[in-house]
Amino acid sequence: MTERHIGSEVIDYTTTDVGAELRERTGGRGPDVCIEAVGMEAHSDSPVHLYDQAKQQLRLQTDRPTAVRQAIHACRKGGTVFVLGVFAGAVEKFPLGAVINKGLTVRGAQQHGQRYIPMLLDRLAAGELSTAHLATHTVPLDEAPRAYDMFKEKNDGCVRAVIRPGG
Repeated sequence: MTERHIGSEVIDYTTTDVGAELRERTGGRGPDVCIEAVGMEAHSDSPVHLYDQAKQQLRLQTDRPTAVRQAIHACRKGGTVFVLGVFAGAVEKFPLGAVINKGLTVRGAQQHGQRYIPMLLDRLAAGELSTAHLATHTVPLDEAPRAYDMFKEKNDGCVRAVIRPGG
């Protein structure tokens, strides 16, 4: 979606070693800034991801910090990691040593709804913003459970489903 609608370069973690690709694109140095915007829903094919899932199922960990770890390990020395994804609480195996040894700046924030939502709704109503490109599927309300499953499993190319009220 980002590549199609924004024109940004993307790296598919399911087909490419993201860390190696980023090192290659930056001459071995790593990106100056890494932005983690996935949060507790992050996925990976690494054994650590299975560990995170098991810890979540046992209620010993609330989040899966796969993308945060990757951002920290990929970022260049002296770089900055922004954590914008949704996290609820505790995580294990946070690479604090890498943060310290690389001299990284780590910042975190979430969207400030009370400040921005009214302005965004006004701009949407005025036709200044379009959000149609943000959804891959639109379904009526009575198909919401199927849409959530489709999104969760990434079936049929589903990246974002919009549920229409009123059927």
